Amino acid sequence: MAALIPLVMYGWIPVVFFLFVRYPPQRAVIASFVIAWLFLPQTSITIPVLPPYTKMSATCYGILMATILYDAARITTFKPGWIDIPMVVYCLCPIASQITNNGSPISPTFNQIVSWGLPYFLGRLYFGNLDGIKQLAIGIFAGGLAYIPFTLIEGVRGPILHQMVYGVNAFEDWGQARRLGGWRPVVFMQHGLMVGVWMMTAALIGFWLWQTGTLKKFKGKNMKLLSIVLMVAFALCRSTGAYNLFGMATLVLFCAKWFRTSLPLLFLIGYVCFYLYIAASGQFTSDQVIGLILQLFGEERAASLKFRFDNEEILVEKAHQRLLFGWGDSGGNRVYNDVGDDISVTDSLWIINFGVHGVVGLVSLFSALLLPVVVFCLFKYPARTWTNPKVAPAATLAVALTMYVFDCVLNAMTNPIFALIAGGISSLVLKAPESLKSNKGNSPPVKRALPRQKFT
Repeated sequence: MAALIPLVMYGWIPVVFFLFVRYPPQRAVIASFVIAWLFLPQTSITIPVLPPYTKMSATCYGILMATILYDAARITTFKPGWIDIPMVVYCLCPIASQITNNGSPISPTFNQIVSWGLPYFLGRLYFGNLDGIKQLAIGIFAGGLAYIPFTLIEGVRGPILHQMVYGVNAFEDWGQARRLGGWRPVVFMQHGLMVGVWMMTAALIGFWLWQTGTLKKFKGKNMKLLSIVLMVAFALCRSTGAYNLFGMATLVLFCAKWFRTSLPLLFLIGYVCFYLYIAASGQFTSDQVIGLILQLFGEERAASLKFRFDNEEILVEKAHQRLLFGWGDSGGNRVYNDVGDDISVTDSLWIINFGVHGVVGLVSLFSALLLPVVVFCLFKYPARTWTNPKVAPAATLAVALTMYVFDCVLNAMTNPIFALIAGGISSLVLKAPESLKSNKGNSPPVKRALPRQKFT
């Protein structure tokens, strides 16, 4: 059955072409990203010179080629803006990282572009207005609904579906999948934590679109019922970290609704930036944090975090030896014992980027993801507009993107769909705010035809 993997992977690009022929380009992009991320296998096919061929690279290649063939005018009208600078820097920083460590920059740079740059670019191309952002939000919500039966099956049986469909396991350590008296579903993703964040995002979108009246029905079904079902399915994913993210996100959204302020969201962004600064500079001490976690979540969770923080401390010390551009892909960012065994564990996305790409990579990546959110809520669409049905989808995606970045402080679950969201919000904030007035009542009066008179 493993023979199915190359057939599906190489056959996905023609499927993307079909979607562009069958549907409007914007809808085809959403379907391509969501379906690929949810159902294509966890695999990496080696291609000489080019980065490994994965489900996201297959999707990005397919969409880019289909755009050139069927929607070329969209590319010719694209205009880069100042907000794109962090992502451009992040995509190109492997050149400096590799050259300063005597490595080849070709494959790492291409990999960076495909993993982050292309999804961001496609977001800039296709989701540059409120309606486009709304369609993307609905697509992610639909993806969450589609995943419900699969997460329920694995919640009972364990992470078995990838092996059943593709003949290989996507996730070997079943010990990490056992949580809260059941199984944490993995389905066709890298880890149960990744599924948790995905279902959290979909549940958050459904909840807020229902609360704001943006979407009353979906596929003929009541939005309230669908949102509740999705939130229950999310709860059964058994991901405590995702529970915390959902709680923080709903608090942010209700503060916007009740108090018309985005200060909680800005506080979370400020906290992420502050933590990255003190952690990357080597000033972070975990003793007080571990004590608090021990009281709130118990010994097992506290021990896990302590192990993670202890590893980050020695990795930060190693990263300071190549502070500006990092160690590249040479493996020098890791820590080895006297006999050459790797004794370090990299759990978080931030420490990986700091070690591999240095300060330049760390600052540029997190700026590319967080700067659009800051501009969105401070200068374009303040919190008082977030309950408006036109703005609610964009506000939800901005909050969800922030929650993903918050998660990246602890985990390393790379999800290019969040780069797609960042690109869409970046494109949105480069333009003047759209009018939020309803067309109802503003249309010109309809002239009624006078009844015909009969002349005798």
